[in-house]
Amino acid sequence: MNARLSDPTTIPERLALLRRAMTDAGLAAYLIPSADPHLSEYLPGRWQGRQWLSGFTGSVGTLVVTGTFAGLWVDSRYWTQAEAQLAGTGVQLMKMLGGQQTQPHVEWLAENVPSGGTVGVDGAVLGLAAARALDAALTARGVKLRTDVDLLDTIWPQRPTLPVETVYEHVAPHADLTRADKLERVRQQMREKGAQWHFVSTLDDLAWLFNLRGADVNYNPVFLAHALIGLEHASLFVTDGKVSADLADALARDGVQVEPYAKTAAALAALPAGATLLIDPRRITFGSLQSVPQGVKVVEAVNPSTFFKSRKTEAEAAHVRATMEQDGAALAEFFAWFESALGRETITELTIDEKLTAARARRPGFVTLSFATIAGFNGNGAMPHYRATPADHATIEGNGLLLIDSGGQYLSGTTDITRVVPVGTVSAEQRRDFTVVLKGMMALSRAHFPRGVRSPMLDAIARQPIWEAGMDYGHGTGHGVGYFLNVHEGPQVIAHAAAAEAWTAMESGMITSVEPGIYRPGRWGVRIENLVLNREAEKTEFGDFLEFETLTLCPIDTRCIELSLLRDDERAWLNAYHEMVRTRVSPHVTGDAKAWLDTRTQPI
Repeated sequence: MNARLSDPTTIPERLALLRRAMTDAGLAAYLIPSADPHLSEYLPGRWQGRQWLSGFTGSVGTLVVTGTFAGLWVDSRYWTQAEAQLAGTGVQLMKMLGGQQTQPHVEWLAENVPSGGTVGVDGAVLGLAAARALDAALTARGVKLRTDVDLLDTIWPQRPTLPVETVYEHVAPHADLTRADKLERVRQQMREKGAQWHFVSTLDDLAWLFNLRGADVNYNPVFLAHALIGLEHASLFVTDGKVSADLADALARDGVQVEPYAKTAAALAALPAGATLLIDPRRITFGSLQSVPQGVKVVEAVNPSTFFKSRKTEAEAAHVRATMEQDGAALAEFFAWFESALGRETITELTIDEKLTAARARRPGFVTLSFATIAGFNGNGAMPHYRATPADHATIEGNGLLLIDSGGQYLSGTTDITRVVPVGTVSAEQRRDFTVVLKGMMALSRAHFPRGVRSPMLDAIARQPIWEAGMDYGHGTGHGVGYFLNVHEGPQVIAHAAAAEAWTAMESGMITSVEPGIYRPGRWGVRIENLVLNREAEKTEFGDFLEFETLTLCPIDTRCIELSLLRDDERAWLNAYHEMVRTRVSPHVTGDAKAWLDTRTQPI
């Protein structure tokens, strides 16, 4: 940190500081991705430089700054939010995807930085695959890429330090596989690939592999660390003071040595010549690989732990089912309060977050939210990643639709659910949008598909009813979900824009969201989301087939449905779902919550 600098309070002041630092370093452009050394989705404060320099608070975006230009690349989920937050900052919104697509930032840099110029980026937070693509594009135009410059350290006077929260064990009965068992499974994959060493940086892989949890990243029960795994022992690199002596002893008994976080690069540099190192190029940074000696052979493949943790065991699936009952009970309590209080007391989008969080916190095993609650009324619901703030939020009054996307982290599972409920009178157009989205959600939830099908290929099933209505949405339809881990987890993703790579294959035990939507900017948004579990359906002469078991247990508000648009089989599915919700959640609620549940699960 440069103690001589005062803390600049405006975005233009911060950009001016960055441009001076760029001039001093001889850089024509500087790139600030939304990333940390672990390529996390949600970033610890220390690596939220893109937000500090642009003012944009969304979770994903790429900032590019030159001497005369500053641009933020975001996809359609964030266009409305970014447009509002970038106003007056001097940062230009660069729209990704959709009919208004602009150049990707890599192509923009290659075309706008003059030959002989240099683009700078902190290689410690730049993904290896991204670094390779950027370097190839720039080199073709005679532009240099420099990855050893962290200008944020130079210009950010009060840059946050590393988090210091304690690491703790995730134990039985919720963790049914031991740390030793998981390490042996990974080592077997290492042997098959001829690797003596395996380097892991992604935090959810580490938390799963070592049966540990933490609180270093908002909403995700993970901790900052790297691991270097050998065939006989492993090193876990964690900031001093985060692992207790007792926990360090327990790790040591399983052949895991706790080392200082700052010694990661030195450990990689000390790998012996002739050794083979397994890495996942999608889940490691360019800076980390730079520490590996030239004499070490690098084998690239998806982290074995990524596959293993995505396929929940029978015991884990049972825990998740029980968690869904408790989460459904919390939602029943919340919605019972909401419907009784609406029109009687002032309710804002912030109140929704407060009351829903409190309802979940009363449930056994609750730890924290799984992401920041999205409560968007009418036009705010049209922003898929909207978040109300004390300075900018809506009061729930009048007529319209309220979208609530929320979730919890429990010791026995992770939840993520979106529901849309009516406020006052709902228009015919709103009912149509709601029903079309519901048809898409049901279509995918009822899908029957071959084991191993690439998950992006399933996306069109949910979109078909929406496409038939002449509409579409800009985000993916589904993401993997962890087991008391990250709410967004790979390798599966249901999104037509994603590459249908072999590693996206659907396998039994995976938990995935199903969440199509329709958004009308400035008016309303509809998204309906359940979590589903891949399970075996049948074996035929053509192979093994899978189907989805719906896990989420909360009524879908039938007051928003245009019944004439539903087929008989769709009505039957919805009625069966509501019967299941009522049967499984009722034992966990009483009074007003039970009465609400009975009312909202009546057949149509």
